[in-house]
Amino acid sequence: MLALALSLPLWAADPNLPHEHQGVLAAYKGVPPSVSLTTEDLATLGTGASVQKQVQMGNGGRAVAVMDINATVDRVWSRILAFDQYPKWVDNVTSCSVYKNDSSGIFADFVLGFAGASVQYYVKHTLNRSAGWMTWTLDYSRNSDLNDSVGYWRVTPISTEPPKTRLEYSVEIQMKGWVPGFIVSMVQKQGVTNATAWVKKQSES
Repeated sequence: MLALALSLPLWAADPNLPHEHQGVLAAYKGVPPSVSLTTEDLATLGTGASVQKQVQMGNGGRAVAVMDINATVDRVWSRILAFDQYPKWVDNVTSCSVYKNDSSGIFADFVLGFAGASVQYYVKHTLNRSAGWMTWTLDYSRNSDLNDSVGYWRVTPISTEPPKTRLEYSVEIQMKGWVPGFIVSMVQKQGVTNATAWVKKQSES
């Protein structure tokens, strides 16, 4: 474990220093792109499983996970926005707290822990709950261990009796410098499939 720790990069997240840049990944501007689902996709969602899709963004694409949840829209949002509960609900999240919440956004401090190392990063969320979405970027006024991250949640009602909600989630993460592949994999696992799975579990419990 010591040898592994010594091989890891020396991250230095610091809330008192600005990030090295103001964004290198293409951020979502306003409403995130919609996902087109096939008849086969809908059948898969009907079994309770998630569907992963690629959404075109400029010259590339981003993975999106879609999952149907047997709960109301309000209940699903209550889970997504309960940042202080993330350490209990989300694998590898050891700390999560909101340090600012105003008209400019919801700002949260995340810490992921694994293999004797931790990754700390600061996220600015832009919430439009009435329209059913929330996007995010890093908070570039603070220095994060991640080089960059962007993503979104989309929460859409499907039915009221019984209540059912469709959840879409996408995240893109860029690490700083060279990072061991298993760490990249573990950080990315906080992304599409695992993210929708924990929301489903907590919303339906």
